[in-house]
Amino acid sequence: MVALSSLIPTKGKAQIFADVAYHVGAEAVPVLTVDVSKTAVYFEHHTLLWKHPTVHISLRNQNGGGKRLLGGDQVYIAEASGQGMIAFSRDGPGRVVSLHMPLGREIEVREHQFLAATKAINYSSSYVKGASNLLHGSQGYFIDKFHSGRGDGVLWIYAYGHIFEKVLETTVRMETMADRHSVGGFRPQMNMIVNRFTGPGRVGVQSMYMHNPSEA
Repeated sequence: MVALSSLIPTKGKAQIFADVAYHVGAEAVPVLTVDVSKTAVYFEHHTLLWKHPTVHISLRNQNGGGKRLLGGDQVYIAEASGQGMIAFSRDGPGRVVSLHMPLGREIEVREHQFLAATKAINYSSSYVKGASNLLHGSQGYFIDKFHSGRGDGVLWIYAYGHIFEKVLETTVRMETMADRHSVGGFRPQMNMIVNRFTGPGRVGVQSMYMHNPSEA
């Protein structure tokens, strides 16, 4: 019997990992609240919901910012530090996924899913070209890469709708391909562009797609 995808737990009350305390609350549009008194976190500036006055916000230059500027994505990432708490959310129903990343762990995430991360996690991105451009205005899209290269850390991502996990048996690799379907007669074929993942490893799949032009 083929194993079904499992729903990833997304609730977290008074969680502590890698010297940071955080809480994930609410249902339809969840809110992530992080205590930055012991360690700083960085985030995309438009996800900020509220903060204590004692929390300081600064901007840090993001590697590869020039490419992301041409693609309409974020160039500068904000960083929060100081005594107090700060909260983040996004503009649509979904779930906040808290990923505890021990030293050496790496994960790749599609653009516009990143919510926040502790400073021990390195952040870079790469541009995806090819057949998938047909679904993205012939411009392609970015894959964000996170690596806990400076110690244990926490990465928070936002998944629209629900978020499911599929464990693959064989390191995860993604390839974009056209799945052709014939409708018969003299009518043309229909091409469906899909991403195929092979393992071993774990893949998270969100059940809803939401395009936010304001983020571009």
